[in-house]
This record gives sequence, C-alpha cells and structure tokens, in this order.
Amino acid sequence: MITPDHAAALRDAAGFIFDMDGTIALGDAQSGGHNALPHAIAVLAALKARGVPYVVFTNGTAKPPAAYAASLRAAGFAVDDAQMLTPSSAAASWTLREGVGKIRVLGNAGCAAPLRDAGLDVVGPSEPADGVEAVYTGWFREFDFDALEAGCHSLWNGARLLTASHVPFFATATGRAIGSSYAINAMLTSMTGKRARILGKPSRVAFDAALRVMGLPRSAARAMVVVGDDPALEMRMANAVGALSVGLRTGIMKGDAVLPERDRPAVLLDGLAPLLDVLA
Repeated sequence: MITPDHAAALRDAAGFIFDMDGTIALGDAQSGGHNALPHAIAVLAALKARGVPYVVFTNGTAKPPAAYAASLRAAGFAVDDAQMLTPSSAAASWTLREGVGKIRVLGNAGCAAPLRDAGLDVVGPSEPADGVEAVYTGWFREFDFDALEAGCHSLWNGARLLTASHVPFFATATGRAIGSSYAINAMLTSMTGKRARILGKPSRVAFDAALRVMGLPRSAARAMVVVGDDPALEMRMANAVGALSVGLRTGIMKGDAVLPERDRPAVLLDGLAPLLDVLA
C-alpha cells in the first residue's frame, strides 16, 4: 500500500534506481533476452516524461552493461547504455579511486569488460601473473580448479578480495538461480581467510555509482527511491542511506517473510501498477 506521504515522496523523488531481474523484467532462456513485467515499461516512460532521472542496476555481471541495455530496449524499455549499471561499473570507478592498477577477474568477458574499458590491467582467471593487487569475483559458471588456485595465490600474495555480489540466489522466469560469485567467494574465503568486499548492491559504492551516473550529489540520497525484489540487496541498500525502499513480490521477496528491519521495505507492492498510478 502506498500512503499519501509515500506518494508525495515518489512524486518528488530526485531519482530512481531499479533492479532488473524480478523487478522490471525476467530473463527469457529461449531468446537469451528479457521480457518486461506488467507496467514496467510504462513506469520508466512516466519517469522519462516527468524528467526524473533513473538507472537500472542489476547485480548480474554475465554481460557488459551495454548488452543488458540492448536487451531491455528490445523488450520495449527506454533505457540508454549509460543508464544501465552492473557491479563491474561500480568496481571500475572504485578500484581506480583506490589506486588499484592490476586486478585478477574471476568472471567471464562481460564481467571484466567495464574494468578493461576503464583502463585497468585485467588478468584472466587462471593467467599467471605477479603484482596482482585485487581479485574480483563475478558471474563465472566456467570456474574451475585452475582459477581457484590462481585466485588463492594472488590473495596469499597480498591482493584484496572484491566481489560483484554476495547473495546466493537471484530471480529468473523459472524460479531462483544460484549466484556464482557467492559460491566462489565461499571457496576463496575458506582457503585464504579473506572476506570479500562487496562493490555491487547493497553497498554504498554501488549506490554512489548510480548517483554519479544520474548527475546527483551524495547529499541526494534521502530523496532517492530504490525499487527491487530482493530484501538483502535493494531494500538493504536503500534503508542504509535513508532512501525510500519500494519492494516488489514479483521476484525473490515474499509477502509473508519476517525480515530484519534493515531489509524491510518502506512500501511493499504486489506489482508496479500502484507505482504507475502515482507517477502517471
């Protein structure tokens, strides 16, 4: 239910951050693309008509951001390449600011693409290399023992452990699927004792990356709206910075689940129709 106060906050929002899978779209295994969830295209169109900035931030790293944006456009969404973010987008800017130059990516080509594009020296999963300053994990179903061994050696030699995501599941059209970085992180932590720093959702690094893309200052956090289906990702990220958290029961989130306060949405909806009613 959207209260009058929440409706006012939605209408006056400085910007919106939308999750992708389970929030505005679901992956189509047959086509390799996406299918829009009900009212999602209209919600983004309404924001565009109002001149309100928005981004789509997926925690997936299987593809570069531009490929996800193209898939959403093919499904009917008004999403430019620059409006599409993945954890690797946030990781690229964060590692540069931290002075990291050489990074081993335990992920596929789509996971590594934003890091390469940013000018980082990217080392392949099992490629021999000295002087690796960070190991970054993402979508990598091809993970094997050689990659595990190479990653461990980089970490034993002083590299930091970074990750795109650390949640076990994400929503698909056929139900929940396993997040590969979660399993990889568990193996690396078990072998090296190092815990992964999360650079995708629900981190402040990810939230700030979205603000920068929208041209908004960090001080705009409390005027932002975050819309998603995962309590441990979008809701936790929004609540941590004081943004308005809008949860949807169209993906991972279940209406009868008892959630800790940090993961509890301020607004919980069965779908996007009420949001469209407020914004249209």
